[in-house]
Amino acid sequence: MPESPPPEVPLDFPREWIEFADPADREHVVRADVTWLASAWTCIFGRGCAGVVAGRPDDGCCSHGAYLTDEDDLDRVRAAVADLTDDDWQLAGVGRQGWTEEEADDDGPPSVRTLVVDGACVFLNRPGHRGGAGCALHRMALRTGLHPLTTKPDVCWQLPVRREQEHVERPDGSRVLRTTIGEFDRRGWGAGGHDLHWWCTGSPDAHVAPEPLVETYAAELTALVGAPAYAELRRLVLARLDQGLVAPHPASPRPVPVELHRRRPAG
Repeated sequence: MPESPPPEVPLDFPREWIEFADPADREHVVRADVTWLASAWTCIFGRGCAGVVAGRPDDGCCSHGAYLTDEDDLDRVRAAVADLTDDDWQLAGVGRQGWTEEEADDDGPPSVRTLVVDGACVFLNRPGHRGGAGCALHRMALRTGLHPLTTKPDVCWQLPVRREQEHVERPDGSRVLRTTIGEFDRRGWGAGGHDLHWWCTGSPDAHVAPEPLVETYAAELTALVGAPAYAELRRLVLARLDQGLVAPHPASPRPVPVELHRRRPAG
């Protein structure tokens, strides 16, 4: 019998949200899921991750490759690939001949994703590789003093934070760009997300960080909303933690350990 994946909490539970104007741009509004950003989630790849495909825990969430969002995303990863050494990249012999593949899309041009080799992304180093298991692009970034968000595909460094953007017309006729920051749960993958073997955001096994997500994902959140908006987002989430959440994430332990380690916001 296959080993059962770690348990997950149900998808539907109460959440707290905040909305505020970007201090650097009054025509940009940020809406954020405080329940998620105040949670104790952290990536546990290689230390308890059960993987999205049954029987392949060493793949983590890399089993299906990474879809490139646009030309900028593709160009950034292409530049990073040029800096990969054979120690960084186990499958360099395959990948240097071509590390992308196209997938037909009935509604438009084909999607481009990283090549899948033997059931996982071409950039995923398998256990036993002399450079270490895990993402080759991530390893190279750490080796060269870069943040991995500068070398990895957008979807890889953003997960499991979900950003959605839309222009909204308000009752007085003014328009703003609304950026929504939330949890990339199973529904974020579409209907197929319900078929994943395991997904970490709803699993208590992955809610083990000593600091809230708004702190541990500072670089990624800054890249998603900008530095001034991130500073305000952090201030508001920490203030909410200081007051006590009405709707804490059910996958995070109670009392949430971050409440013992957080720093009281200044001012």
